[in-house]
Amino acid sequence: MSRQRSLEQERAKAAWERVAAVKGQSYAGKYGQLARSAPADIQANGLGQTLAFWKAKGENHHRALLEHVSEWVKGQIGFSDGDLLQWVVTTANTDGYRRATAEAIAFLIWLKRFAEAELPREGE
Repeated sequence: MSRQRSLEQERAKAAWERVAAVKGQSYAGKYGQLARSAPADIQANGLGQTLAFWKAKGENHHRALLEHVSEWVKGQIGFSDGDLLQWVVTTANTDGYRRATAEAIAFLIWLKRFAEAELPREGE
């Protein structure tokens, strides 16, 4: 089995676990809505600005998605201590930022699909 295939499986498993943890929460619909727009938000606004927006909002669904994406990306880029947003703003070089952005989007594509399948749409 190739490394790429196993990484895709790891992303899928992690995304599935995050969506399962949110399922049944009072904010599940809002989380799902946010997860559905997250990859496009990062592509349009950048990883740093999107993370800062989620942090500033501070609502349960924003905090949960920020935590889920941060945990995943930090694990993949080998950054374990501290805040991902702080790393992006103060420490990351161009290559590190690009790698973190690509990893966040790849993870969020899985998260988006599972949210579409498992979480209620906002208002349902």
